[in-house]
Amino acid sequence: MIKLEKIKVMNMPTAIRGMRNSMNSWELSDTKTSRDGVTTIGPKDLALARRLVKAGSDERKFLRQIFVSLDITAPLYWWKEFDTYKVGTVANSCSTMHKITEKQFSRKDFSCDRMTPAALACLDGVISVLEERRQVFVETKAPAAWNDIIQLLPSSYNQLRTVTLNYENLLNMYHARKNHKLQEWRTYCLEVYCLPYFRELCVDPFEN
Repeated sequence: MIKLEKIKVMNMPTAIRGMRNSMNSWELSDTKTSRDGVTTIGPKDLALARRLVKAGSDERKFLRQIFVSLDITAPLYWWKEFDTYKVGTVANSCSTMHKITEKQFSRKDFSCDRMTPAALACLDGVISVLEERRQVFVETKAPAAWNDIIQLLPSSYNQLRTVTLNYENLLNMYHARKNHKLQEWRTYCLEVYCLPYFRELCVDPFEN
């Protein structure tokens, strides 16, 4: 499973304005931002943006100035792949090291929605051991119990991170992962596709 929440897209008007700096063509800009902060990219700006995006990463630098912040809850096996995209991204995670013993372990802490019954039975056994070791640690603070938890913890354990990235990061992720065999990546890419002007800026230029 994967969950994207509290999504916020920022700095789009500034990025579009800066897009025209190289040609000093600001007077041609037709992008508007309403009083309540909603940005509408005009047809002239959108046409130029699409040409620059299709021309390559050196020409579409303005995408790096469209920022996105969001909370992502996903299993550790997905975060391991997400960490491939380190350039231009920042993530603050809930601490496994410091906070994992503060609540009872249960199935809802793990991504197990596609497990077979046999795998679920195995996971339930692991959860039982994790909870027993957690209780021992809470009562005694024994390092051995804490080490058992950390080293036994499955990669299906869900972790929350608050992430900041930009449209260039998302463009690369989308095109590399939209058809990935992990359902979490496909869900992630569908959410990204629905961000303001993401389809127009980061998908359509490569399909037309």
